[in-house]
Amino acid sequence: MFALNGNPTSGPASLSLGLKLILHPELRLFILVPMIINVVLFFVVTAWLLSEFGLLMDGMMSYLPGWLSFLGSILWLFAAFLVIFVYGYSFSIITNLIAAPFNGILAEKIEEKLTGIAPPAEPLQQMIPRTLLRELLKLWYFISRGFLVLLLMFALAFIPLVNLLAPVIGVLWGAWCMSIQYVDYASDNHKTPFKSLRQQLGSQTLGSYSFGGLVMLGNMVPVLNIFVMPIAVAGATVFWLKDIQGKPLDPSRLLKP
Repeated sequence: MFALNGNPTSGPASLSLGLKLILHPELRLFILVPMIINVVLFFVVTAWLLSEFGLLMDGMMSYLPGWLSFLGSILWLFAAFLVIFVYGYSFSIITNLIAAPFNGILAEKIEEKLTGIAPPAEPLQQMIPRTLLRELLKLWYFISRGFLVLLLMFALAFIPLVNLLAPVIGVLWGAWCMSIQYVDYASDNHKTPFKSLRQQLGSQTLGSYSFGGLVMLGNMVPVLNIFVMPIAVAGATVFWLKDIQGKPLDPSRLLKP
């Protein structure tokens, strides 16, 4: 997961082309449903989080002795950063779990637009349960491995100087998860085993980190995170085709109506 290979500019370039692709008239229909899901979840999750964050900070500050009141601002900033990080990570996981079948179809249509060849056809009644099970498999991977990463970060936090690596590890893990989450749609359309997908991304880690890092950053920004999912699906499909599968793509041809 931490080997350095691939092209670090692949992630930004793929997302840039993905943004152009989702504006294509033939693809707008497949973006509508995931966007509606994102809008509804955005208002529900954000409203709940703002309410709970206020209660959490009030509770924490009540336990802080008066002579340590100067730490209040530092504690608030630290808690805010942690909540925003968890918010961006959780928002992406929840929306993708619900919108998985629609994202799979969007990735399929984008691949057909990019290459002129659609992935193998699959009946909708088979695709929906299969993609949902795939999302649960990814979710288990994120939770089980993420728990180990959290333990490592916790252990490093008690070692002077070395503890500076803890947030770096957290960011790398989040970026890795975002790459897996979105690149998997194009990969799964070809029935690629989940382990094989991780190995493929491991062969392009710099591109995977840059792609996932930008997606994670976008998910941390309220309102912007509503639009991140379709752009990320399109960009991940570009990344999978061009950088992992090695297929040549010509944007001047692909973006024509």
